[in-house]
Amino acid sequence: MEKIKVAVLVSGGGTNLGALIEAEKKGIIKSGKLSLVISNKVGAYALERAKAAGIEALTVTKAECGSQEAFEDRLIMELQSRGIELIVLAGFMAILSEKFTRAFDGRIINVHPSLIPSFCGKGFYGLRVHEAALEYGVKVTGATVHYVNEIPDGGKIILQKSVSIKEGDTPEVLQRRVMEKAEWIILPKACELVSKRLLSERV
Repeated sequence: MEKIKVAVLVSGGGTNLGALIEAEKKGIIKSGKLSLVISNKVGAYALERAKAAGIEALTVTKAECGSQEAFEDRLIMELQSRGIELIVLAGFMAILSEKFTRAFDGRIINVHPSLIPSFCGKGFYGLRVHEAALEYGVKVTGATVHYVNEIPDGGKIILQKSVSIKEGDTPEVLQRRVMEKAEWIILPKACELVSKRLLSERV
């Protein structure tokens, strides 16, 4: 069966990458094949996860490329030379310009740890999102998978899943719950949905 070649862009430990690898093994992702992992941080543990799963892993940093433009050009070259058709941003701590998002229009998805449009956009990433949710006193948070365009967290929503906030939650406890109960479930599902759409458009 033909499959969509998927690349995962990461910056850290790769917990969402781990969820994608598991989902592919279980057949939740069947229209896509995890074919490449790129980290913008040297020594990111996600690269070890990729290698252990037999997925090609690369590091591309802005520092080695010298500028944002050169960094994006290198990413585009690495992705296109391998025939990558779908890009999943999974804890990728780098903003991508319109030039990059246009090069893969409708083919980049991201997981964000809140129910967009709450606690999203510039400056909202990692623990900051959960800190903001707790400070604001919301009773429900969650995760969103959306298409990526040039506006941070501004693309069309694909899937969302809500998670309850409990009395006494710390940002770290909440982050873990949102990952386990939302991110790790909807990111693989969205990867499959978009891969299936891209396959159908191939014909």
